[in-house]
Amino acid sequence: MNEIKGHHHISMMTKDAKENNHFYQTVLGLRRVKLTVNQDDPTMYHIFYGDLTGSPGTELTFFAIPQIGATYEGTNSINRIGLVVSSIESLNYWQRRFEQFEITHGEITTYANRPALHFVDKDGLQMVMQASDENAPLWEPWEKSEVPQEHQIRGMGTVEITVRRQEKLKRTLTELFHYSIVEERRNEITLQSIEGEIFGEILIKQLDGKMEKPGRGSIHHLAIRTKDEKELAYWEEQVIKRGFQSTGIIDRHYFKSFYFRESNGILFEIATDGPGFLIDSSLDSLGENLDLPPFLENRRQEIEYRVRQSVFNI
Repeated sequence: MNEIKGHHHISMMTKDAKENNHFYQTVLGLRRVKLTVNQDDPTMYHIFYGDLTGSPGTELTFFAIPQIGATYEGTNSINRIGLVVSSIESLNYWQRRFEQFEITHGEITTYANRPALHFVDKDGLQMVMQASDENAPLWEPWEKSEVPQEHQIRGMGTVEITVRRQEKLKRTLTELFHYSIVEERRNEITLQSIEGEIFGEILIKQLDGKMEKPGRGSIHHLAIRTKDEKELAYWEEQVIKRGFQSTGIIDRHYFKSFYFRESNGILFEIATDGPGFLIDSSLDSLGENLDLPPFLENRRQEIEYRVRQSVFNI
């Protein structure tokens, strides 16, 4: 059976790669699992953070764009990321940690029916810690993290999307990808790719008004998981049958994927679980060096010069 297994990764834009690296590695305790470049524009870094190996479902990725401007918030955007921790005790730990590092945050409250702690990163990216005792499907703890294992982030939880045409996105997720509706209120719908699992949860909010103007801290796209290339081809066929335009399947070296925009303009990527980040790195050295896909290796000297001239050396 072909199924969407949950979130794969989510990609954002950052202005300062060095500051971004400090926040996600030092403050959040995630591992930098891959330092590479945007394959479509190799003049910019593409940085991946996650668990021990960058397992699907744990990956937060950033395009580093020093000249990027501010984000002007609006509708038709992915606007908040949930990060799952194991307990309310973990939320208390994170509240104290955010105070220690002077990170903007709220009080412990609820979000998507779970205990939660809202916070923002240095670019203004909206995030929320969510306490849940669900077992993360692929998460592996990182022993060298500055965060104790019992409080480490275990993966992506609820991803919030605001759109003008809520019904359009709901139908795409339920009819095309077989997401289940777990709660539906007047202007909010919560869906899960696998019923009962937070690690594939999407919260759709209906919002009229101006569209978001993306900038630093904005979310570029959400990638959702499929098992392998055979299933990926199946999903691309279904997307095209529904009338959406696919980019075609692209070999990203670490996974294969395709992209499409649904009716509100939200960009989705469907990505395979493998082969993963160890394809060109050892476990011990993961994320320490600039890794390039094979088709860019013959440009390494040029790329290393350009990204390190235009972006802080991290």
